[in-house]
Amino acid sequence: MKILYSALFLVFTLCAVAQETPTTQYQQIQEIPGFKLYPNPVFDNVVYITTERNAQKEVIIYDVFGETVLRDVIKNTALNISDLAPGIYVLQVIEEQKTITRKLVVK
Repeated sequence: MKILYSALFLVFTLCAVAQETPTTQYQQIQEIPGFKLYPNPVFDNVVYITTERNAQKEVIIYDVFGETVLRDVIKNTALNISDLAPGIYVLQVIEEQKTITRKLVVK
């Protein structure tokens, strides 16, 4: 089972690296300053996402196949992930036209 998850994660990582993020000449996508994601790996039903400004955030979580499994807008720092099965996910956070992508491990 670990080999299967490892192989899927490797394939997903290679596919994600090969893709470019579309940008326009008017809007450059930048990383969010002061971004922190904890705990990671997650053992509970809540993950905390903090940034320098702690403004409203859109959070999108993808599985290893690139399918959206969770989409939420949070106004504070806590994100409820109780609907996620244990596994490896890609978490994308968008705050004030800035975006950041990180790996999220749910145990």
